[in-house]
Amino acid sequence: MTDKFISIEGIARRYPKAGGGDTTIFENLWLSMARGEFVCVIGHSGCGKTTVLNILAGLDAPSEGAVIVDNQAIAGPSLDRAVIFQSHALLPWRTVLGNVAYAVASKHRRWSAAQINAHAQRFIDVVGLTGAEHKRPAELSGGMKQRVGIARALSIEPKIMLMDEPFSALDALTRGTLQDEVRRICLETGQTVFMITHDVDEAIYLADKVVLMTNGPGAVIAEIVDNPLPKTRARADVHKHPLYYAVRNHIIDFLVARSKSFDKGAAYDPRNVPVVRPGAAPADVSPFVPADAGTQSNTDRASGPGFPLARERTG
Repeated sequence: MTDKFISIEGIARRYPKAGGGDTTIFENLWLSMARGEFVCVIGHSGCGKTTVLNILAGLDAPSEGAVIVDNQAIAGPSLDRAVIFQSHALLPWRTVLGNVAYAVASKHRRWSAAQINAHAQRFIDVVGLTGAEHKRPAELSGGMKQRVGIARALSIEPKIMLMDEPFSALDALTRGTLQDEVRRICLETGQTVFMITHDVDEAIYLADKVVLMTNGPGAVIAEIVDNPLPKTRARADVHKHPLYYAVRNHIIDFLVARSKSFDKGAAYDPRNVPVVRPGAAPADVSPFVPADAGTQSNTDRASGPGFPLARERTG
């Protein structure tokens, strides 16, 4: 679907300085998302990624500009928008089942207790906490607490899932399992997702588009990477795709070098940010047939540097 489901329109966030004046974290951000898109935002700490997410969640307000979701301006928190935080943010006096069921009951007020618990149990099973339903947060490891938070957000089946590095506290095996589950659920339900991550490989695996933000203060969106990997990609095959390393190297190059020296000169138009498709190849290229190592980035308007497709092949 190609409708403009989320529209971030010229938002800025400024905070007053102790000695007077303001510090601008970011300004003049414009971004639109279609219904069912999975978008990841990557940028260095301090560029305002979490603040943008909080504005989308209705937990913060922009200093200027507006955010429109499904043709309505955001005026505060809503059960249509679920947030998965970096920390677990659980109710310490409730059990695992109680925490998830509390969210379900908030969304489905007319359901019976049996319906609520059955629905909550389904998502507890999804995140691998079967058997821990009656434990309280103090009895859980950090990773288990975060899995409860993920189950809680998934359980209300929101229009928009807002995720602030939700897998960062998990061990590698659990993180991969939950990434697979979240991706499967999003594909099956058409879930719209706005996610913050510092993990380039995670972004490539999960996202349809990767938004690259420059360093703060005064951060802007430098470009949007349109992920050329197939929508139905599988974890075991992602790194075998001939365009994988072109995408990965392009994003890493931005984070290492271009995010620090980005030129916001006269040629930069925040309303028409370049959309790049690193290593773009003809549609009939097989995902398992190596492409020409000299393939360069192709963009809709402007191009970043191209990279050999096999660069940094270390794993």
